[in-house]
Amino acid sequence: MKRFTYITAILVAAVAVSVASCDSKRKPGKIYMPDMTYSRAYESYAEHDTAKFTMDINDKGGDKIFYNSMPPSGTLKRGELYPYPLAHDTNSYKISGTVKNPIDSLTKDQLAEAGRLFNINCAICHGEKGGGNGPLSSKIGAIANLTLPNYVAMADGTMFYSITYGKNDMGSYASQLTRAQRWSIIKYVRTLQPKAEAATAATAAPAKTDSTAKTAK
Repeated sequence: MKRFTYITAILVAAVAVSVASCDSKRKPGKIYMPDMTYSRAYESYAEHDTAKFTMDINDKGGDKIFYNSMPPSGTLKRGELYPYPLAHDTNSYKISGTVKNPIDSLTKDQLAEAGRLFNINCAICHGEKGGGNGPLSSKIGAIANLTLPNYVAMADGTMFYSITYGKNDMGSYASQLTRAQRWSIIKYVRTLQPKAEAATAATAAPAKTDSTAKTAK
């Protein structure tokens, strides 16, 4: 009997505590982190109410929230490679060859995707085969022939520098292509190039003169 009385008392106390803590659905009690519980929702690509949001960091405060649609500095999106470690300057270009390609190899599907990206972004100038004879090459001029020995010998890191920051008449493609895509395209470019030994031999071989050609006949 005593045991039943104790159990009944405990249940009554539990119900009383429960009712006291939830006396009103409109006032559920204190929230530990209200700014996370009731976060201010926004759409990334929607127009923001200028009365609530500002892109000027000096204009924030009060009722206005600073928001420029950019990720926080130093953050990486999921699956992205680490940032390129060199700055955009002459000295960095000189040592860019020391930066290794973080992508060792590509699968057949990945190589096909890299080729698709090359044709979209690069072939318009460099040509489908990388020979510098794309549709815009005659209008721009001085388009790099990626199959020549100097580009065959060029390090991946240097090529990545040019794609990232731009070089001569070529602009930067950092906003069009992710870091992983840029490195993958370089891997694809290597498949368009002759082997380094063959390219060097072709350059070293003396051109035939008219007299040599006549003798050969």
